[in-house]
Amino acid sequence: MNWKRFFLASLAVFAVFRAGDYIIHGIILAPTYQSLAEVWRSDMQSYMWILTVVGVFFALLFTFIFTRGYESKGPAEGLRYGLLIGLLLSGAGSFQQYVVYPIPLSLALQWFGFGMVEFLIAGLLAASIYKGPSRAD
Repeated sequence: MNWKRFFLASLAVFAVFRAGDYIIHGIILAPTYQSLAEVWRSDMQSYMWILTVVGVFFALLFTFIFTRGYESKGPAEGLRYGLLIGLLLSGAGSFQQYVVYPIPLSLALQWFGFGMVEFLIAGLLAASIYKGPSRAD
């Protein structure tokens, strides 16, 4: 495994999700979240550090799984990986949340759609940065 590229790809994946989550949840969906204030934890801000820890772990695992099936097929491989992982995680997660919490279906659909965009970008970056083992490995 090319460790340098692995960690650089993981860092890029982490950055995509942090920036994307800020734009999606902190800006675009903020009015929706405010209208559903009774659904969320009142002390949520004190737990936000957990999201950072989980985000680091997620980025490393997302990239590691990508490297296990790496076929050196370029950006299309990353898009395919992002699509499959996005359908698995964003698809299942968004609609499970709809069932569990009293949120509108429109919010679950937005979570799914925005999540898919994040996963596609993350997969594309993972493929573009990782590029497989080098002779030095």
